[in-house]
Amino acid sequence: MENAVEIKNVSMKFRMTTQKVDSIKEFAIRKMKKQLHYVDFMALDNISFNVGKGEVVGIIGLNGSGKSTTLKLISGILKPTEGTVKVNGNISPLIELGAGFDYELTARENVFLNGSVLGFSHAEMENKMDEIIEFSELGDFMDTAIKNFSSGMLARLGFSIATNVRPEILIVDEILGVGDFLFQQKCEKRINDMMSGGTTVIIVSHSIDQIKRLCDRVVWLDKGKVKLIGETQIVCNEYSEIKK
Repeated sequence: MENAVEIKNVSMKFRMTTQKVDSIKEFAIRKMKKQLHYVDFMALDNISFNVGKGEVVGIIGLNGSGKSTTLKLISGILKPTEGTVKVNGNISPLIELGAGFDYELTARENVFLNGSVLGFSHAEMENKMDEIIEFSELGDFMDTAIKNFSSGMLARLGFSIATNVRPEILIVDEILGVGDFLFQQKCEKRINDMMSGGTTVIIVSHSIDQIKRLCDRVVWLDKGKVKLIGETQIVCNEYSEIKK
């Protein structure tokens, strides 16, 4: 199977200040006076795994295990401190709720904004608009500034845009846990439809039931390291045992 994503010997180190700094001004003053002290935090420590084209892979782990950092590396938002991340295909990332939106613009304007970021023209997004509106069920709110949207409405809009452009690789970070139950079911059906069309999907979720329903394989991260990779049921059952 050809790989859509290859992660090889990747480490990600962040430098963090040991003191609480409440403003940029305070940070600048402390830095100038050499009063800042740092510690290194290893978010990921020499991880390696591949995702085949057309696969649906879940990434699980406790808070702070490196799941979201891994997605940001795959999406190109972060560059690894060490190792290589290779991606074969265009990506539509749903990593942080509302990321890539301009909150002063309307939902309709944000469709065009997100489309341009993903490489689509105004005309192409205009052609997709009706389907985006229909799927999101936001028809009455498309000309409302999204600063007035709830988290569920933002999730509807973001997911509708990201999946309507039919990317080769879809990255989803906890977005499926936002919103009402019926819309979550609708999202899962859309992902299943994309899978049948050959889209590669990488999902981070705290819902093990959701991971079991959607994923072919699972990567379990623990304190920045790969603890286990394998068939969904096996990895999820092992993970559920340590959470009891």
